[in-house]
Amino acid sequence: MLSANGTGGYTMHIIAIRAISDADEFWSACKQGHAQLPKGARGVLAVASTDGIRGINLLVGASLAAVKEFFDPLIGPFSTTEYFEADAANAVGLPS
Repeated sequence: MLSANGTGGYTMHIIAIRAISDADEFWSACKQGHAQLPKGARGVLAVASTDGIRGINLLVGASLAAVKEFFDPLIGPFSTTEYFEADAANAVGLPS
């Protein structure tokens, strides 16, 4: 779902839930990716479980297809990822 961004446009929120097979390699690649996000995309959250085998990312401003196309080659060898658009109308605390 898209939410109003305060400038007359809309913002897409993409959530990625990751099952991580190699935490060290995954987080190294994830940090590299967040430092080089495509134009218009902004990384808001990247967090792991305490055991390092699950992670969640929240990205704002890019389409689901763009996020998946960008991140899958980087982190695909180290995780399995489920991507989805957040339901901004029913969410609490999503950034704009």
